[in-house]
Amino acid sequence: MKTFLTRRGTFGGANREQADQQLLRSKVEPGWTNGDPWRVLRIMGEFVDGFESLADIEKSVTIFGSARTAKDDRYYRLGEDLGRVFAKAGYTVITGGGPGLMEAASKGAHENGGLAVGLGIELPHEQGMNDYIDLGIEFRYFFVRKTMFVKYAQAFVALPGGFGTLDELFEAVTLVQTHKIQKFPIVLVGHEFWDDLVKWLKKRLVTKGMVSSEEVALIQVVDTAEEALYVVKENSLQFP
Repeated sequence: MKTFLTRRGTFGGANREQADQQLLRSKVEPGWTNGDPWRVLRIMGEFVDGFESLADIEKSVTIFGSARTAKDDRYYRLGEDLGRVFAKAGYTVITGGGPGLMEAASKGAHENGGLAVGLGIELPHEQGMNDYIDLGIEFRYFFVRKTMFVKYAQAFVALPGGFGTLDELFEAVTLVQTHKIQKFPIVLVGHEFWDDLVKWLKKRLVTKGMVSSEEVALIQVVDTAEEALYVVKENSLQFP
């Protein structure tokens, strides 16, 4: 049975100002701060919704990737493999709930006896949940959604993706680097796509002393779903 927690009437519409825009815009209107206390309550409500909905999830992995990848792309098939392999290993698969590689991972989990969780986000052009989500929650605020991605997972796996995927990747790395979260495997899938990024980190950041080689080593790159599962199981603090 599919379960979806949404706030109907608040999503979609390219011309409607998003909640994040309302929160982050400059205070240029008289009385702007009058609405802030209520906005804080809405933010708190999103956290409560997420905590309550995901509280029973124990062993899980967050999988990210591009929403724009076509179904005939080889990375889409790799996304399905990831969902399948992790589901058969007993992991809940958490994604952003949208199309592309998020759909691929959700499909792989859903069709192989796993639980596919989708954490959606309000966007100017509504994406909606893909057809393989078993438990779906839609958020107004990116930072609330990002908290849920990390809080309820024991590992982070990234397929090729754009700015959103990179944002989530580097947030996860920073949380581990600063010890805000404990041992948390971070796995990138696809040497062809990711190797240049890792080389750049080593060439530019490590050589300048901005990060250490040990910190870059927090990121591990593999090519297959089976390798990703192995790295996660070998490096997880919980559920080894």
